[in-house]
Amino acid sequence: MNILLLGGGGREHALAWAIAQNPKCERLFAAPGNAGIAEVATCVALDVEDGAAVAAFAQENDIGFVVIGPEAPLAAGVADTLRAAGILTFGPSQAAARLEASKAFTKEICDACGAPTAAWARFSDADKAEAYIREKGAPIVIKADGLAAGKGVVVAEDLVTAINATREILGGLHGSAGAEVVIEEFMRGEEASFFVLTDGENVLPIGTAQDHKRARDGDQGPNTGGMGAYSPAPILTPEVQEKALGQIIRPTLAEMARRGTPFQGVLYAGLMIENGQPRLVEYNVRFGDPECQVLMMRLGAQALDALLACARGDLASTRMNWAEDHAITVVLAARGYPGGYEKGTEIRGLDSLGSDPLLRVFHAGTKLKDGRIVANGGRVLNVTARGATLREARDRAYAAIPRIDWSDAMYRTDIGWRALKD
Repeated sequence: MNILLLGGGGREHALAWAIAQNPKCERLFAAPGNAGIAEVATCVALDVEDGAAVAAFAQENDIGFVVIGPEAPLAAGVADTLRAAGILTFGPSQAAARLEASKAFTKEICDACGAPTAAWARFSDADKAEAYIREKGAPIVIKADGLAAGKGVVVAEDLVTAINATREILGGLHGSAGAEVVIEEFMRGEEASFFVLTDGENVLPIGTAQDHKRARDGDQGPNTGGMGAYSPAPILTPEVQEKALGQIIRPTLAEMARRGTPFQGVLYAGLMIENGQPRLVEYNVRFGDPECQVLMMRLGAQALDALLACARGDLASTRMNWAEDHAITVVLAARGYPGGYEKGTEIRGLDSLGSDPLLRVFHAGTKLKDGRIVANGGRVLNVTARGATLREARDRAYAAIPRIDWSDAMYRTDIGWRALKD
């Protein structure tokens, strides 16, 4: 079948790489794609948040399956438009996508189904929010309610930081995404990510991962969209996964179905684990970035079979075949990220990495310019490797980085440190 993938980041390059390996994929299109995705797919210029335009392209090009990568088209209702046009689609409805598009909505769902999460309150008035912060004290977590491209969360260690963050968000720092703030209890423990596919009824776990949000080694510096990840996450033992499924994920899905908005797609549960007990930090309604890169590295071509089963409602009979391996990805970002950074710098040397099946460089923010690959974003490349052990995968990834000739690169040197600290 012909397949259309929406998105143009590292997550989508990993998905494109996995999908293209499956013989069910006859021709792969990507909108808008990037320089790396162009190696395995035909990139097309489409407004991915315009459902009518996406549906028209799909019909004109005999697209049998659409995979929606990023959250913005999901929140815009593109999946609804495609399904209404009779096009098989992977990704939740606009109503179900509120699990990511509104943090307050997710908290309401957790309250309704009894899923363990941080105590919370929401505000649209800065003075009332400040009074609440002073009452609760620090550390405390401030979140823009809506989608803020991964930049709407502040973990405030003191009252001044919390109050300033609240006033900045409500003052328009993130536009309409900050019309309300959600203020949460600071949860202690270790954070990890648990991914499941669901067709609205059945649930299929498809892997665990651990992200590194801070910009610099030792988990220092500002929060980013993610500077690296590894899979599996040791903290998410089979026992903890069963608790997360039984206490958080399945109750959430049951509540969504009860409300008439069943969830179909990938549900990414960010969990805080302390003493073997998981609590929900947040939901995302798409694959994480860069967690998707390590999951796809481990899953390969079978990922497409799972996505199709999810979209068709066939998950009950679907199984994943996991190798006893590990994967790690290291993000090469433009110097200055997540603050100001330069675009357009040339990247050389990618061809020198050869065809090692245990190593892939996924493009997150690149474009082709006059036949050259140039940086076109903050997070630019994902150097991703597999290994029999995490240490082997880590060593393979870090050995490849010096062979990439990009003078503007910055990256963390300690991805995987939590799992390797012993």
